[in-house]
Amino acid sequence: MSALLSTSALTAFYGDFQALFGVDFEIGAGEIVAIIGANGAGKSTFLKSVTGLLKARPGSIVFDDSPIGGMAAHDIVGRGIAMVPEGRRLFPSLSVEENLMIGAYRKRAGPWTLDTVYGLFPALKEKRRNPGTALSGGQQQMVAIGRALMSNPKLLICDEISLGLAPIVIKGIYDALPRITQDGLTVIVVEQDVGTAQRVSNRLYCFQEGRVSLQGASGELTRDEISRAYFGL
Repeated sequence: MSALLSTSALTAFYGDFQALFGVDFEIGAGEIVAIIGANGAGKSTFLKSVTGLLKARPGSIVFDDSPIGGMAAHDIVGRGIAMVPEGRRLFPSLSVEENLMIGAYRKRAGPWTLDTVYGLFPALKEKRRNPGTALSGGQQQMVAIGRALMSNPKLLICDEISLGLAPIVIKGIYDALPRITQDGLTVIVVEQDVGTAQRVSNRLYCFQEGRVSLQGASGELTRDEISRAYFGL
């Protein structure tokens, strides 16, 4: 399987502070890959680098056979990468539907429209005129996912989408993944819960202190292997 996204010896800095150290990563078209790691392990920095929020060497990030390191974030969205950010970050002055429509501003062709997003999350259609931030936490997360899908990406990145949600709500959101990926969409999931990360993904990467400490098929990695990689034991 050829890689849709790959990084090679990726480094990242905040001023003089180095946060990533030679990260090699790849995900093939149609895969779901999970990234786990403790707070400060480098997960968010990695996502910021991939999505253009942190500068990177052009050749250190390749997407769809083209180098994208150092490109502006809005150009990367135009190439087909969309992120569901940690904390959802909806616009409080806009309705649910207006928040969703923001995702479609690049007018990329694809299967995701208001109708298909409402088909995926019917509760949003009922509340489409409500302010986006007036919904429950789980429904706000659905809006954030729907907004990203409205850009019709090739790669969807979900950053801590279970944060602060009840287990039954988390299950409902992850149960939508098969429908989201049925047309071949590729997904990176950053997840704190290791069990959930293993359950929903094909492969798993563990980050520790800015490096990849473990990678492998999600169903084959043992809890002991993951614990050692997670905590650096």
